[in-house]
Amino acid sequence: MRRPLQFLYFLGLGLLASTACASRVAQEEKIGAATEVMQQATRLPEQNIPPRLLHNAQGIAIIPGVIKAGFMVGGSYGKGVLLVRNEQGQWSPPLFIALAAGSVGWQIGAQSTDVVLVFKSRRSVDGIVRGTFTLGADAAIAAGPIGRRGEAATDAELKAEILSYSRSRGLFAGVSLEGSNIAIDHEADEAYYGKPIWPAEVLAGKAGTPASAQPLIEAVRKATHRE
Repeated sequence: MRRPLQFLYFLGLGLLASTACASRVAQEEKIGAATEVMQQATRLPEQNIPPRLLHNAQGIAIIPGVIKAGFMVGGSYGKGVLLVRNEQGQWSPPLFIALAAGSVGWQIGAQSTDVVLVFKSRRSVDGIVRGTFTLGADAAIAAGPIGRRGEAATDAELKAEILSYSRSRGLFAGVSLEGSNIAIDHEADEAYYGKPIWPAEVLAGKAGTPASAQPLIEAVRKATHRE
């Protein structure tokens, strides 16, 4: 009877390892998609996020492929990454996050868009790290200006702690995300870093920086470079 039990035991271990590997690959693919979005952030000066706003950012959240779908009762949901600038001006390894928003109304079909959040203060970033964070309630958020409008921001944009953007067909536009929730995706963090880990440990560099995260960090660094 031992052999069948041993077989099942090792089969179970193999399935667990396979699942963990697949989950890590999924996070790496998410990082790759976020890197592509960030590389586009300043490529077309007239249509993308103004460099001045990116230069002063304390945090950048990139959520590729946010899905908005539903019939009568709809909502938006997506998973992405958050990078935080430290006191030395360097960017942290990525934290994985989930964004969700509900809406009620006549909605037919589905659409996918990339979302970028530019955090102007560390206070709002710390709010996400501590737990679930509601945009507009826990910190003021406004649809961000694009192109040269970034040099003449409105009062709402100047007062907002977070500026929000959507990207569709390669072009960026300001988008309203008030009422959306952001939370740390602890399962994705564990899958990517290979162990249970607190967000503060990732931000402090205690989890290390996987090689697959380097292109994303470099893309964010270039986009937010201070002259």
